[in-house]
Amino acid sequence: MFTETPFVRKKRRSEFIAKCFFGGMAAAMVIPLILIVGYVVVQGAPSLSWDFLTTNPRLGGIRGGIWSALVGTIYIVAISLCVSAPIGVLSAVYLNEYAKDNWFTRIVNLAVVNLAGVPSIVHGLFGLGAFVYAAGMGKSILSASLTLSIMTLPVIIASTKEALSAVPISFREACWNVGATRWQTIRRIVLPNSISGILTGVILQVSRTAGETAPVMLTGVATFKSIESNGLFLYNPLTDQCMALSMHLYYIATQANNAAHSLPYAIATVLLGVVLVVNATAIGVRAYLRSRKKW
Repeated sequence: MFTETPFVRKKRRSEFIAKCFFGGMAAAMVIPLILIVGYVVVQGAPSLSWDFLTTNPRLGGIRGGIWSALVGTIYIVAISLCVSAPIGVLSAVYLNEYAKDNWFTRIVNLAVVNLAGVPSIVHGLFGLGAFVYAAGMGKSILSASLTLSIMTLPVIIASTKEALSAVPISFREACWNVGATRWQTIRRIVLPNSISGILTGVILQVSRTAGETAPVMLTGVATFKSIESNGLFLYNPLTDQCMALSMHLYYIATQANNAAHSLPYAIATVLLGVVLVVNATAIGVRAYLRSRKKW
């Protein structure tokens, strides 16, 4: 009964062109990622095995597995997360819920934004001077973890502030109207309803921490460390240097001689796998918490 007018056909044609354009942009982002990851996994497959994961490197890292480097990465990520997550979340709570909008708060917010743009090598030099030399910690797991904590704080603060701001102000007003204090409102209402957004910052923090090389190279990660024992307690976090997957990958790919062609690709595959597992776990927890929201 109804026929399309030229105007309607023009709008549908424009809509189709826009859909194809944005779909092409999405494909241009996803397809190269799939190709890169697939290439790395295929090239590293000859070296991947259970023994590769559970044995320590030998002969300067060109033989054996990556267990001690994997454990060192877990140490650095865990300690960094334990330091930066509480400080970042509490700082964001203060800036969003307590701090007044004045010149001091604006300077703090500007400092957080600028800190996020500082190159990682600069953070490494700061950690070298502040923790290794000034604080007397030496090159250790703790120094490396604290350096990475400072580097990842802006991401956690920014994402937490956005999550807190997303909670409707009416929730706060309802609590205040029945006599709740500001802290009771934050603890009982604001934080539970923003926890999924807070986890977003933590996910980004874990991914960045696991893959950084320059800061840990200067503050606490050794190129190679001969360790005979296995298990999770290979290092003393307060005094020992450790191996890390990112540094081990850099050394094998650029400086090691007579290493198997597939070895650096295998290390990169494991590093990607560690980040993927941690991210998938955090995303699963975030999805569960979001499903429990009532608004």
